[in-house]
Amino acid sequence: MGWSSTTFAASEGDSRPARRYIGGVDASSGPENKGRLLVVDDQRNMRATTAMLLRNEGFFVDEAASGEEALSLLAQRPYELLLTDLKMEPMDGIVLLKRALESVAGLQIIVMTAYGSIETAVEAIRSGAYDYITKPFKDGELVYRVQKALERARLISTVDSFAGEFKERHGLSALVGRSVAMRELTTRISRVAGSDATVLIEGESGTGKELVARALHALSARSKAPFVPVNCAAITESLLESELFGHAKGAFTGAVKTRRGLFEEAHGGTLFIDEVTETSGAFQSKLLRALQEHEIRRVGENASISVDVRVVAASNRDIEKDVAEKRFRQDLFYRLAVVTLKVPPLRERLEDVPLLAQHFLDRANARNRTPRRLTQAALDHLAGYAFPGNVRELENLVEQAAALAEGTELGPEDFPLKKVRGEAAGQPTSLPAGVVTLADAVTEAERRAIQVAIERLRDLGRVAEVLGVSTTTLWRKMKRLGLKTSQELPPPEAG
Repeated sequence: MGWSSTTFAASEGDSRPARRYIGGVDASSGPENKGRLLVVDDQRNMRATTAMLLRNEGFFVDEAASGEEALSLLAQRPYELLLTDLKMEPMDGIVLLKRALESVAGLQIIVMTAYGSIETAVEAIRSGAYDYITKPFKDGELVYRVQKALERARLISTVDSFAGEFKERHGLSALVGRSVAMRELTTRISRVAGSDATVLIEGESGTGKELVARALHALSARSKAPFVPVNCAAITESLLESELFGHAKGAFTGAVKTRRGLFEEAHGGTLFIDEVTETSGAFQSKLLRALQEHEIRRVGENASISVDVRVVAASNRDIEKDVAEKRFRQDLFYRLAVVTLKVPPLRERLEDVPLLAQHFLDRANARNRTPRRLTQAALDHLAGYAFPGNVRELENLVEQAAALAEGTELGPEDFPLKKVRGEAAGQPTSLPAGVVTLADAVTEAERRAIQVAIERLRDLGRVAEVLGVSTTTLWRKMKRLGLKTSQELPPPEAG
């Protein structure tokens, strides 16, 4: 049939105007389109009658007389639904639907058969068809099945859109940083994301452990299924089991109805258990069983429920120390730590501070519709701070400055730091003779590393490459540490 122009006149006694179809599209219906369909049947009368019925219901319909013609049309225009006969020559409906599904993602297929055997229907469904209908069929039955298939097509499209947005928001691009530590972390995330191995994320509070978990999910084959986070420290011990495993009606006071737990909510996806060390031995035992058996049991029920969930756990404590001191089950630790990811504290990657600060300011500017920008003095001021609260503290500082600053430029005065570098929370301001803070030790180590590299390489670009930082970051570090600039580099080391 191709893209010919065809006019169908209204039947005698029908007051509706004739409709003009251009390439199978009802030019008179315009915005009332309910969906785009392709009807395939080698019997011309059946094909035309079916197409007219669907067009009169407001659908855009194209027709094809063979499987080969159908595949050609599928390659030229987008369709949501393929409605095909099974008995056709030389390409039958089963072959067509298999090839159509390979070439068009999300396409829904309904097969029409005059033979109506259960074997034929089962073969079609197993091959990927959404539904089947037996000829001759009632007009209302066909329209209903088409509508349900289109609803499914649009639901899949919406899920795919959300999955794409999730990947964009929570993939590796959400992990801001160019330091060696962050590059190593993102490399490990990329390697492990495609597997179903359980992952244990370790890191201080505020380092971004949940972002790492979301990146693992976004890059995995489970990205279209739910990502379900739970913070064990925020839920009382008495409610935690019910929260994760669910409960039966009447299982305890207040359980007025049966409730699914987060394991069931995350079925097919990822369950992120944050602060897993903040749990009791009894709960750890039940969590271990769920991981080993891939099934859970609701509180108050005896029957087990199978679950397909990838578990990612996190802790801000030294979990191995907890294991050694019998506060955390060793067998559960080994079950969780199939792969371990360590998120570095911000004080160990201070070269990422300017990048992170700009990232948070860009986000604040977009949200507040403001044009604020950071001065170099502000960046140097921030880079000299130990950040005991890690990335979360930096984010709060930038958002506060963006909200309260009077001008468009943010300077050091807009970031009132409560502690100078080296005076992290709980540290004394004066130390015994011969004792230095960890931050001061790190500073001295940085100074020595840069000095040695400069003496041997004498090229700022090579020094930056070897140390794993950008030349801009290296220059700022040299300035902050009081080292000579690139214009004053010493002669290369003799010999």
